[in-house]
Amino acid sequence: MTVRDTQRSRVYEAETVVRRVFDRADRGTGRQVELYGSSITLPVERRFASVESVQDYADRVLALNWVRAQWPRSASPITVRPRAGTAAAHYEPGTATLAVPTSGSGTRWALRELVILHELAHHLEPDGSDEAPHGPPFVDRYLTLVDGVVGAEAALLLRATLVEGGARLG
Repeated sequence: MTVRDTQRSRVYEAETVVRRVFDRADRGTGRQVELYGSSITLPVERRFASVESVQDYADRVLALNWVRAQWPRSASPITVRPRAGTAAAHYEPGTATLAVPTSGSGTRWALRELVILHELAHHLEPDGSDEAPHGPPFVDRYLTLVDGVVGAEAALLLRATLVEGGARLG
């Protein structure tokens, strides 16, 4: 039986908002953002130029000591491959493959750290789990990765945006 992915759109909408905030910061509007009355400084989000650079990044994240200690699946390698089209990146659990769009004018959104960490959070789902693909346990893994790899400020922005959009956390 497949579990319904009831908050997929909420997760994607929150990510789109957060990516836009990072894009504006990268265009020179400043790394300082106001979030519920507090001023935070966004860290720099890494961008990638190729499948090979995404593969290297994913391998390094999965090899981090704290990632290995928290998620047994991190010991299972993934393969990164180019994906046709520009609309989505995705994770293929059967082959542990992360597919990212790399060609065409609309692919830059996918060759970035937040997108790759999203897909790695799918990879880290425990074996035999019957959780919804974007359910609360996934959201928690994703937020933990963003916090530990990108930074606490990025995780705070993502968490607040998810909650504001109605996503449930674990």
